[in-house]
Amino acid sequence: MDIRQLKYFVAVANTRNFTRASEQLHIAQPPLSRQIQLLEEELGVQLLLRNSRPLRLTEAGRVFYEQALQILNRLDQLKNATQQIGLNQRQTLSIGFVASTLYGGLPMLVRKLRQHYPEVDIQLLELTSMQQFAALKSGRIDVGFGRIRSNDATVARIVLREEKLVLAIPPSFALAGSNQRVSLKEVHGQKLIVYPKEPRPSFADHILSLLNDQDIHPAEVHEVREIQTALGLVAAESGICLIPASARLRNDLHYRLIDDARATSPIILTHRINDNAWYIEAVKRLVADMYAEHPAWLDIDTNSFPATGFPIPQRKPADPGDPGEG
Repeated sequence: MDIRQLKYFVAVANTRNFTRASEQLHIAQPPLSRQIQLLEEELGVQLLLRNSRPLRLTEAGRVFYEQALQILNRLDQLKNATQQIGLNQRQTLSIGFVASTLYGGLPMLVRKLRQHYPEVDIQLLELTSMQQFAALKSGRIDVGFGRIRSNDATVARIVLREEKLVLAIPPSFALAGSNQRVSLKEVHGQKLIVYPKEPRPSFADHILSLLNDQDIHPAEVHEVREIQTALGLVAAESGICLIPASARLRNDLHYRLIDDARATSPIILTHRINDNAWYIEAVKRLVADMYAEHPAWLDIDTNSFPATGFPIPQRKPADPGDPGEG
């Protein structure tokens, strides 16, 4: 099956007549008929009812026609987009990201990229960490921001920071009775909500491995597709949930920082190994600039910083009128 056969079939389906289709396509009727026949033989199904006037599509033919139209339209879009970029000599930087990075530094980084490189088209694609590895290798994205470590030898990774985990708790639960740090062992015997449900491995597996390593067993594990659903279920008192500190999205929940140095979730920059394109150093430099500004989401109480050459934010001096944490 090739694109030419799809075009031939769509022309016949549109005109419901081989003669008119051959005239539109500027080919003789016998080779057109032969190509449709070869297509049907490859698929193993009949696409056209030839004994009717005008021609009619079988049910399989109708489905094939709808899908073929989508493919041909997508190819036209691809051609137009490629020509537009080529003619305008505009570069494109494609960035993959996991949703939770939107609550930390990714929006600020993208703003800086657009300010410093206004001639570059920046495309953002929401992908899981594992999907990002495949997208990097296929060229679909240029850099990725994820949370899962990989041993893939074709992908380079830089841990930008380790974000500490917090426990999201319904206000009515006993665990919500304090603002102090909480031991990870408090999850034992509780109903736990994890995300994402799929594809795996994912942040859910990171959480479950962290608990399993310390012989901590929830009473029940409920898997959901996304963090918003997980926190909604916590609000509905269906359980508790471990999330990155920057992802405290709901103000109707109580959050307690986990008192365990291992209870973190990394923010990882990934790119193709040996990729020396301009955007790799540009992203690293802008991340360093971002960290040096010490934005509100980069609280050193909820982040730790590996020795990667990025500046470590310093704690801001306390306000004399601030009573502190006690």
